[in-house]
Amino acid sequence: MTTLARIVSSVALSAALIAPALASDSFRLDHRELADGVHALIGPIGARTYENHALNANFGVIDTTEGAVLIDSGASQQGAQLLEAEATRLTGKPVRWVINTGAQDHRWLGNSYFRSKGTDVIALARTADTQQKNALAQLDSLRPVLKERLDGTEPVTANRRLEGTHETLDLGGRRIEIHYFADAHFPGDAVVWLPQERVAFSGDHVYVDRLLGILPQSNAETWLQAFEGLKALQPAVIVPGHGAVTDLAKAQADTGDYLAFIVSGVKALAEDMAGVDEAVAQLGDAPQFARLANYDELHRGNVSRAYLRFESAQ
Repeated sequence: MTTLARIVSSVALSAALIAPALASDSFRLDHRELADGVHALIGPIGARTYENHALNANFGVIDTTEGAVLIDSGASQQGAQLLEAEATRLTGKPVRWVINTGAQDHRWLGNSYFRSKGTDVIALARTADTQQKNALAQLDSLRPVLKERLDGTEPVTANRRLEGTHETLDLGGRRIEIHYFADAHFPGDAVVWLPQERVAFSGDHVYVDRLLGILPQSNAETWLQAFEGLKALQPAVIVPGHGAVTDLAKAQADTGDYLAFIVSGVKALAEDMAGVDEAVAQLGDAPQFARLANYDELHRGNVSRAYLRFESAQ
């Protein structure tokens, strides 16, 4: 059997296996082709829901001569199947590799599905370490949302753990780089960079159209440093973690400027030991960012959590 015939046979078998799980599901991610064989899958910017399979994030598909590369694996086994179906539809090839950009649930909890099929799942070791630390809490949080759709999902990290901070891969003839600049939304967040196409899959380094969330695991100061590292690549196109495909100017306005506002304001107040209530009182109204979705729900909490981290470091 020729290589092409084997690929076609594998795709047909994969489609047959996943079709029952998807036959009654109307949820679809939006699609953008960014360059020849390079695709973005754009999820909703709202909350995780049963209907969207907790795929309220963005993903990527890269076509190669030897199979498809999937950027991030979804929040569950069923979510992984949906992403696999899209990758197969777009490339006509099976998913040969998965790369994780981060440790939030929808970036990696679909790994178990792909690992069970023998797919090569790749992540920086620091990313996988953070995944392991957060796994049980993430599964507990997802269960009330996804219910039976979480069944079969296991917290399995990458089989190929890369120990460095900047790694270059040749996957099916595509040069793909993975860059860690600093801890961002989660420790170990990474950027997938296609230098020839000048396309960056930023993971949760970048949010556009909606306000980013500073979690207890987030470090706003190092996140800003990581954002500057991404900027230094000078990407022509950015697939953000959340929001529409964008460019550096929009990423700066919606993510870089917001992080700079938080860091400069909160750090000064923490150094003065002003207290978290005073920080929220002074910085809790930021009308320049009120245009972003989720501003009302997230901004004051972002100020509070950023302040507490800065204060603890004093």
